[in-house]
Amino acid sequence: MKNAFYAQSGGVTAVINASACGVIETTRKHPDKIGTIYAGQNGIIGALTENLIDTSKESSADIKALKHTPSGGFGSCRYKMKSLETNKAEYERLIEVFKAHDIAYFFYNGGGDSADTCLKVSQLSESMGYPIQAIHVPKTVDNDLPITDNCPGFGSVAKYIAVSTMEASFDVASMAATSTKIFVLEVMGRHAGWIAAAGGLVDDSIPVVILFPEVDFDEKKFLAKVDKNVKEFGYCTIVVSEGTKWPDGRFLAEQGARDDFGHAQLGGAAPVVANLIKDTLGYKYHWAVADYLQRAARHLASKSDVEQAYALGEAAVNMALEGKNSVMPAIIRTSNNPYTWKIGSGELKDIANVEKMMPTNYISDDGFGITDTCHEYLQPLIEGEDYPPYKNGLPDYVVMKKVMADKKLVPFEV
Repeated sequence: MKNAFYAQSGGVTAVINASACGVIETTRKHPDKIGTIYAGQNGIIGALTENLIDTSKESSADIKALKHTPSGGFGSCRYKMKSLETNKAEYERLIEVFKAHDIAYFFYNGGGDSADTCLKVSQLSESMGYPIQAIHVPKTVDNDLPITDNCPGFGSVAKYIAVSTMEASFDVASMAATSTKIFVLEVMGRHAGWIAAAGGLVDDSIPVVILFPEVDFDEKKFLAKVDKNVKEFGYCTIVVSEGTKWPDGRFLAEQGARDDFGHAQLGGAAPVVANLIKDTLGYKYHWAVADYLQRAARHLASKSDVEQAYALGEAAVNMALEGKNSVMPAIIRTSNNPYTWKIGSGELKDIANVEKMMPTNYISDDGFGITDTCHEYLQPLIEGEDYPPYKNGLPDYVVMKKVMADKKLVPFEV
């Protein structure tokens, strides 16, 4: 009987803890096959620094409460391990920690970059002679992982953006005659416009213009569309992805700085668009950036998203027990109406560092909306409510005790 390691990686979501709940509850059902499951404090960094949370010290009730608690219950990180050839010391350290704590199962809960890390860990058996089964548990609000129909975290963000677009549009419509005529909502999505597309789920009577990363920003065409909407409806709502680009490839929102993965630091597409409208058309505006609010809004989570997040955590453990390695459980859609799905899988070599963009036939011909095909894809992902319990008027979320396992090795600096 061996132990397991679980970690959360990258930007957290409203339902990543539901996957954690699925992983931990499922391992507890197999005490004859998996001993202790350790959680990395702050992702893979927890493994490298031997900061391992002993989840056996968490009560069953608290682990169950993870399912309705947002963000990363054990702490996440943005840390991409380099290749074995480039930084062998880190991999040797992982093996030392795994050996010291008798860990043979590795569950990494994250997006595309995390899938790459999980793939590298899965190769330790062959390259460094240590038996480890690495299973990637999908998560990303960007919905850009291949193989899987959708990614846990996305459905809830899509629901939040659709609701916010609708509610803000109602507000603007009521004031447009004498005040604000333009509302701009900036949403996440560096290269893929899935989140922005959710703004198109509102009723057709609401004039919404969507700006996708997949469509180069055409200033003249955009202003004409906005002006037409204001003249026809009295107002216009714009949903702009942070990844929207000028024709020369520059992000509207690029700030110049870059993160640890080499990605451009984004933020500020909304004011760029709003000021362009004001300077050219003269319309009064308000803008907002959904930012962390969109991915932390567990109170408005999609029921299907919660269920799938848990199911993928559960499936990851079952795959490990079946002897699988270097794979990721995935959602396979079997029907649109009624919406049905099942668990499938993909190999990490086909998933790591691969981004799934919005298909061309999901974007309307004018480039500012979604098609019926896209609507049919998105609609089931936002359906159903799964409200958390409330206490004193606020959601009753759980905080893990985070009892640390005793360290057995010398310190290691990341």
